[in-house]
Amino acid sequence: MTYKGIISDVKPDSIGAEIGLEPGDRLLEVNGEAVQDIIDLSFALAEEEVELLIEHTSGEQELITLEKEFDEDLGLEFESAVFDKVRQCANKCIFCFVDQMPTGMRDSLYIKDDDYRLSFLYGNFVTLTNLGPQDLSRIARLHLSPLYVSVHTTNGELRSKMLGNRQAGKIMEQLNLLVGKSIEFHTQVVLCPGFNDGQQLEKTIHDLYAMSPSVLSMAIVPVGLTRYRDHCHPLASFSAKEANQVIDLVDKWQMKCRQEIGKSFVYLADEFYLTAGRAIPNYELYDGFPQLENGVGLVRSFLAEWENQPVAATGYTDRHYLDVVCGVSAEKILTPLLTRLSLPNLEVRVVPVKNDFFGRNVTVTGLLTGGDIVETLRSLPGPRTGVIIPGVALRKGEHIFLDNTTPDTVAAELDVPVRTAYFAQDLKQLLAAWR
Repeated sequence: MTYKGIISDVKPDSIGAEIGLEPGDRLLEVNGEAVQDIIDLSFALAEEEVELLIEHTSGEQELITLEKEFDEDLGLEFESAVFDKVRQCANKCIFCFVDQMPTGMRDSLYIKDDDYRLSFLYGNFVTLTNLGPQDLSRIARLHLSPLYVSVHTTNGELRSKMLGNRQAGKIMEQLNLLVGKSIEFHTQVVLCPGFNDGQQLEKTIHDLYAMSPSVLSMAIVPVGLTRYRDHCHPLASFSAKEANQVIDLVDKWQMKCRQEIGKSFVYLADEFYLTAGRAIPNYELYDGFPQLENGVGLVRSFLAEWENQPVAATGYTDRHYLDVVCGVSAEKILTPLLTRLSLPNLEVRVVPVKNDFFGRNVTVTGLLTGGDIVETLRSLPGPRTGVIIPGVALRKGEHIFLDNTTPDTVAAELDVPVRTAYFAQDLKQLLAAWR
């Protein structure tokens, strides 16, 4: 089978530039063998003498032989990390967020990837339901570890029901097979009230903890529900009482795990603590934040960075009025911090934005849209020198909101400068030195 790795960029002064490769050229073979992804490519390029079969944008194919150092890179970037096709999700999960997206958005937002290669390379969570014997063999042979696995529940029958896939019931068999091949993995549970919580959650924590140290961590995140659920399975959000029950259960397990293996092992997404009105756990209980990208420990990490970032300015000679945009749930975190920030001639206003795009049940900052931000800010009276938007609301790697608007759109609509703070350090620096 022929795979085509489409080159998107060639670094200047690299081997790729020296041999005349250009964006749009396609890599077909390395040393006479097809490569299906950049994992294969990294192994193939480990040789000092390499033969490349390239298909140029003109359609002409060229065989290029080159010599390089053992660890020397070609300086190539590709449109995709996989040269065949990204494995698509074959499940029909009752909690799928993509199924709750409105129509008319860009195509990439509707892609349901479930590819073990992207799990290894980028930390994408996969369900393992589309793995065949050859895939499992390749994972073991190339030691693609750690992987990130969406477990949700270790009850096979319940998992099949929640994922809408009979293959989903094999999860413990698959995990044990990977453990036997010395593969490690981080795991997650999307928790749905009345389904995989309570005793079922207790069982899942028990089963995954029994597989440590191969299971490196376990994250529990609440189901996210938008207003676009007309044809979705009936689900509810966690109430404050239910969130407290989840916290109490996890607290018990964290204490046990810390006593036995020296780390918490199981971690809750910040939303549980915010919903319950409970204090965010101390920094050391997150053990280096192994699932920060999953929204686990973001608040504590933010608070720690804020406290460790000194104020690099003494204030302003003229009045500055800055609006700091956030989601509804983040207001209770930001307001005390910014109230204590005292700089001459600076007035800061925390602006929690209600999410009308996805629905008012969605309170996290990461799902804010440019349209909702503009409408909220327009409704507020008073002077405004500028606006600080949260970088977490922008699509990863792009300067664009989920509704296809951009920070420039917000700036044009409000006729004020708009700048982006990606985390606590950025925010503090922008507030202290807006100029």
